[in-house]
Amino acid sequence: MRLIYLTNKKIFHLSNNIPTDPVIFAFWHGDLLMQPYLYYQFRKIPKANVLISDHFDGSLISKTMGYFKLGTIAGSTNRNAARVLREAIKTLKTGTDIGITPDGPKGPRYSVSDGIVIMAQKTGAKVIVYNCKPTKYWQLGSWDKFVIPKPFGTLEFFSSEPVDLTGLELADAKKLLFDKMMLHAL
Repeated sequence: MRLIYLTNKKIFHLSNNIPTDPVIFAFWHGDLLMQPYLYYQFRKIPKANVLISDHFDGSLISKTMGYFKLGTIAGSTNRNAARVLREAIKTLKTGTDIGITPDGPKGPRYSVSDGIVIMAQKTGAKVIVYNCKPTKYWQLGSWDKFVIPKPFGTLEFFSSEPVDLTGLELADAKKLLFDKMMLHAL
């Protein structure tokens, strides 16, 4: 990851409104590889937990997040959903950001799960949508079409303005997030 980051030109399109309160950072599962670098554009001192699956690939992601000084919460909408949701809500209430892939861990690709909306509405946390669009990349044949940027290109990072989901019906909130997340999707 570091080699990819260092050998690419970087362009950042950041939100002008970065809340000091904890937020939920959302990005598609297939685009998660470079997201820690974008997080450091928002928070110079990291204070975040990333929701990951409790499978083998999740343990690899957890170890990688540790190198970035980011914590993890293991579980998913498929396994231990209620426990993960409670832990994520508690994490937000104690002042820690949450990173989440609303279409993970198994898809379908580009779907927004209920959990992100419930977290945001129960805590009042805003959602900031992340994306990294590389000019050169490999794309795996997995369900999420996982993107691995190639060296010597450009990494264009995008973030939305904070999105407030309070007071919205579940379907409306999911549609709003989906629309924001698709703006810069590959």
